[in-house]
Amino acid sequence: MLGWLFGKKKDGDGPAAGVEESRELFSLTRTVDAPVERAFETFVDKIGAWWPRDYTWSGDQLDALVIEPRYGGRALERRKDGSVEVWGKVLAFDRPRHIVIAWQIRPDRTPEPEEGGSSRVDVRFASRDDGRTDILLVHRDFPRHGEGWEKYKAQMAGKEGWPRLLDSYAAAVKG
Repeated sequence: MLGWLFGKKKDGDGPAAGVEESRELFSLTRTVDAPVERAFETFVDKIGAWWPRDYTWSGDQLDALVIEPRYGGRALERRKDGSVEVWGKVLAFDRPRHIVIAWQIRPDRTPEPEEGGSSRVDVRFASRDDGRTDILLVHRDFPRHGEGWEKYKAQMAGKEGWPRLLDSYAAAVKG
């Protein structure tokens, strides 16, 4: 997952435009052209429609990306052979307003089996009067990843991290 993370650093790498950072977290916002229910549904129930295949462990063997829509649900990849790779756990679920996922992917791209060694992805959805939805994504608790967390945070905040993922998501919501 997230194969782009281990390329060489380029001049100007750092947080992408619109990313707010502090030492242990970063946040970014998007406004999508969809009501809050569809925005949330696309993020959770239709993650396979927007999550780039090159950001998976399975590649061409990927059958489905799934976020089980409930507290305690898993975030996972299911391969064509039926095998599963878990990459997260749902820590909060309030359809269609809020989801928190334990990000169980280590800085070296390997799965983190322990929830205590994972960062948190906190996503909030808010309706606008014009029918669109504001999204706030906060990726926090990076020190839980241990060694390499600072570089990992910088990579996730960079233009090929969450900014790329949310751009892909926004395009899928718009349909």
